[in-house]
Amino acid sequence: MNRYQVQNSRICVAVSGGIDSLRTAALLKEQGCDVVAIHMKLFQEDTIPSQRLERIKRILETFGIDRIHLVDFSNHFEKLVIQPFIQSYISGMTPNPCTICNPTVKFGLLLNYATRVMGCSYLATGHYARIEKSPYDTARFAIRKAKDQKKDQSYFLFALAQDQLRKVIFPLGNISKREVLKWARNRRLEEMVQIESQEICFISAGRYSDFLENRVPPALLKAGPIKDLNGRVLGYHGGVHLYTVGQRRGLGIPSHAPYYVVKIEPETATIYVGRKKDIFSESATVQSVVWGAIEPPSAGSEFRAFVKIRQQHTPQPAIISVHSFTEAKVVFDEPQPAITPGQAAVFYDEDGFVLGGGFIKREASLDEKTSKPCGMEYQPA
Repeated sequence: MNRYQVQNSRICVAVSGGIDSLRTAALLKEQGCDVVAIHMKLFQEDTIPSQRLERIKRILETFGIDRIHLVDFSNHFEKLVIQPFIQSYISGMTPNPCTICNPTVKFGLLLNYATRVMGCSYLATGHYARIEKSPYDTARFAIRKAKDQKKDQSYFLFALAQDQLRKVIFPLGNISKREVLKWARNRRLEEMVQIESQEICFISAGRYSDFLENRVPPALLKAGPIKDLNGRVLGYHGGVHLYTVGQRRGLGIPSHAPYYVVKIEPETATIYVGRKKDIFSESATVQSVVWGAIEPPSAGSEFRAFVKIRQQHTPQPAIISVHSFTEAKVVFDEPQPAITPGQAAVFYDEDGFVLGGGFIKREASLDEKTSKPCGMEYQPA
């Protein structure tokens, strides 16, 4: 069944105000679906600008959608996304909040609300990705890369569980951003084209470091030494939250060749730096793994995949060694730069299907027996 052509289905569309979500709503309406629009309030300080929502409502009415529902998830968003984001940074990791928000809030709380409260069969969003039957197990659904490779957002969606994938649709997965922009221009919706998603939606202005410093007690943002890999002190820094693995700028260390952040040790508030060659690694441990197109492999098994370690990274061939249901080790064929704790590592096959993925683990320091995971385990809907 092609879920993007289901007629007479009641579908909830998450409308942010950007052109992608508006095109999603219009496309489903054109296909004969009963479309209900919904807008989430995610930030406690957000007053939900009435003028902007009124403009969105007028546009939706031209599609035949006469109402937009508002839901307030700001308290949940604070607890499930913002607080783990803050904790990860002060723990020496570099989190990606979208990979946490998607399974817990957008396709967790909102999906539950859409199906159980509003009586919809599906939740649709403007993501550029595809959901298809798995080529490995027809009982499973899988995320697949979008047709528009430049806009593909499958990396951020790897953690969706099977019960979520069965109730979610991405109508833009098979069309290009260029087509969406053309549609918008033809309908004189240029002002909405400017409303694009930010990399970190809850940081609207300034730097993420400013956000952290406004939210975290100064005692937790510890200054400390910058050391080379031999332990020699080269300088001092204002807090581990200001740095990420692979970072070159902002170190303030005079040298004939640039230094790069190689390791962050929050227990001692120490930043370790080295040369460019030192940021390359061939392996990483991945935790909180969610399996996609394939059934969870047995512990001790191995398989090959293409692994992506950040949104702008080209997936590279690697061997995945399965430690347990939720943990695996990735060994790349060739060393990769800046494998960063807290970021997602997503496993793809050669056809762009997501096989699984998890969060890159921060290896324990000498005086630390265990390391903390980035974010949280997904709790099924």
